[in-house]
Amino acid sequence: MFAAALALAAAASWGIGDFLGGLKSRSLRPVAILVVAQPIGGALLGIWVAIRGQGPPGSEVLWACLASAFGTVGLVAFYRGMAAGALSIVAPIAGAGAAIPVIWGLAHGDHPSLYQELGFVAALGGVVLASFERQRGAAQLAAGVGWAVIAMLAFGGYYIPMHVASQGDFLWAAFVFRLSSLTLIAAAWLVFRPPSARRADLPVLAAIGVLDTGGRNGVARARGAARACAPVAGARDRAGAGRHCPDLGRLRRRLRSRQEVARFTRATANSGPLDAEHPHERDSRG
Repeated sequence: MFAAALALAAAASWGIGDFLGGLKSRSLRPVAILVVAQPIGGALLGIWVAIRGQGPPGSEVLWACLASAFGTVGLVAFYRGMAAGALSIVAPIAGAGAAIPVIWGLAHGDHPSLYQELGFVAALGGVVLASFERQRGAAQLAAGVGWAVIAMLAFGGYYIPMHVASQGDFLWAAFVFRLSSLTLIAAAWLVFRPPSARRADLPVLAAIGVLDTGGRNGVARARGAARACAPVAGARDRAGAGRHCPDLGRLRRRLRSRQEVARFTRATANSGPLDAEHPHERDSRG
């Protein structure tokens, strides 16, 4: 139950942070957003690690380096997709990356509930429906869907190595993740040299860094408290349902009926029960 509460809190933090990042991505390049937001999150984690005064738990924490590669690519693609298309289409598609650790978890002995399994199947169906829009009598891919699919695959790949890295110490896993991501973002900044953010953008970018760190740290902590990978991975998927809701009033284009059904399908799927505890843990308490 504790892991479930953490996962839901992480979903809320991620959802708000990604929503703000999506708005800023329409005026700033993704690297310009992340080069400000990521150091703030890294500084917060560094202070936490220093105050706690414990060293890294072991070599398994280095799996966070691989997770950072997936996560950073996913964020860049996610921001590019939201700059190119409707947030309420891109965000749910990207959130469907939670299906990847679900498949991994099932193959390695996780036991999600029937409702969770049905929810993830419905979510994937919603991705297909949301990907197409009808214009001039012909169906075609909606704007930003290509970037959203890349983000979906990258986010899905992030969960698995981060789950392994978090088993020893969730805080060190999050800290190593952030340091690795900072290295990648700094390299991208030096190569592409995007226009810098304006001073007026800095408070929002700082908030994005704090919220993204809170979301990732919450999921890492939840994974440390729960043995099952698949149910906790749904936190980012739930964030996908939450982060597009505040944007409905700002959308300028009208979504076709199939896309409306897709959004409702995904929102319904994401609201299913969250059972992050392993069956053996429940049996031992019973």
